[in-house]
Formats: sequence, C-alpha cells, structure tokens
Amino acid sequence: MRVPDGQVPAHMDYALRLTGLPEPRICVLNTAGGDDPRWILGMYDRFAGHPAKLSHLVLFPMPNVADPEDVLLSQDVIFVGGGSVANMLAVWRVHGLDRILRKAWQAGIVLAGSSAGGICWFEGGTTDSFGPELRAFTDGLGLLAGSYCPHYDSEPGRRPLYHRLIADGTLAGGIACDNGAAAHFTDDTLTELIADRPGASAYRVVPGVTETRLATRFLG
Repeated sequence: MRVPDGQVPAHMDYALRLTGLPEPRICVLNTAGGDDPRWILGMYDRFAGHPAKLSHLVLFPMPNVADPEDVLLSQDVIFVGGGSVANMLAVWRVHGLDRILRKAWQAGIVLAGSSAGGICWFEGGTTDSFGPELRAFTDGLGLLAGSYCPHYDSEPGRRPLYHRLIADGTLAGGIACDNGAAAHFTDDTLTELIADRPGASAYRVVPGVTETRLATRFLG
C-alpha cells in the first residue's frame, strides 16, 4: 500500500512505538538500494514533524560518519530499506556492519526493515538480487533462525519458489509475508504478525511443504 507523502509508514511507526520513548532515535539505511539519495530525502520528508530523531547511514561512496558503530549503537531503532539483499550483505560485511548489527540486536535496539531489510535478519530467503529470475539467498545475518519470503502475494513466482526451496532443503522453513504484512520478533521468538492493509496475511512454511496462515493484526 502506497503511503501518502509526509506520513510515516505504519510499520515504521509500530517499530518506534516498541521503544516506549516519546522521541526515539531512528537511523535509516538503504544500502540495498545503493544509498539512493532520493530514498533518504523521502524519509526526512516523511519524518518532518514526527516525534522521532531521524538520522541516516550511507556507505557509498564511503561512510558518511566517522564511526558507524558509534552511530548505530546510539539508536533506539534501525530501519533497513529494500533492494538487493545480496549486495547489501556483501557491503555490510566489508564495513563490519554485520558485527555491529549483531551488537545492536543484543543491546535491545529495535531492528526493522522491508523486503531486503526483512530478509537480512534471517538465514536466507527469496530474492531478485541476481537478476529478474527469483533465486535463493542463503547468506543472511542469521540473527533469526530460518528463512523469510517477502512479496508473497504480489509476485507470482515467490510462493512456488519458496515452497520448492524449502522442500529441497536449500532454505530452512520460515515466515512468508504478503505486501503490507510484517513479523514482529522479540529476541528470537515470534511475538505477532501485523499488517497495514486489510487482508494482508503472513504464513509459516515448513518442510513438507506445509503452509499455515497466521493470525495477523491490522494496524488500521
């Protein structure tokens, strides 16, 4: 669902509310999108007037801050945008962000994201990082066990590929989300499924292949 200009997406607002703070600090990353400046400027436009302290971290052509670890570990929320999850993880590892983000998770900082920014926290998922044909991605951060499949209802190839990759053992079982749905984990335990549009669903898919629709709470 397209979010109107000047409005913070419901999933981001949900992540901010998890902090319990009146003015949480949030850092946004769009490494997966090549640090597109239009995406970053769009985020600042969305957060104008919102009770949150927004900052951003870019890595192209070089980091925009002297100490990415200090910046990230001083946040209340870290939000990761979509794009190429494979390219993003490669760049993160060069700059040590894989280690830093694990520290952030262990410190209780809320980690969030969409599409590539959702896959990255798991062991793997389905991606178009390698070309227009969807493929498996198996090199995630592994903060959360199993796999993740975004765009479950909007891209016809996602569901059958996800089933096939789990069936043949390429991917571990995991969670799949329609556009507009998201999974909330506390530490490594699934807490609830949320959605910013009616009818958006989430599913647990396990070897077998068994797909179970999960109860999802509409944020509207």
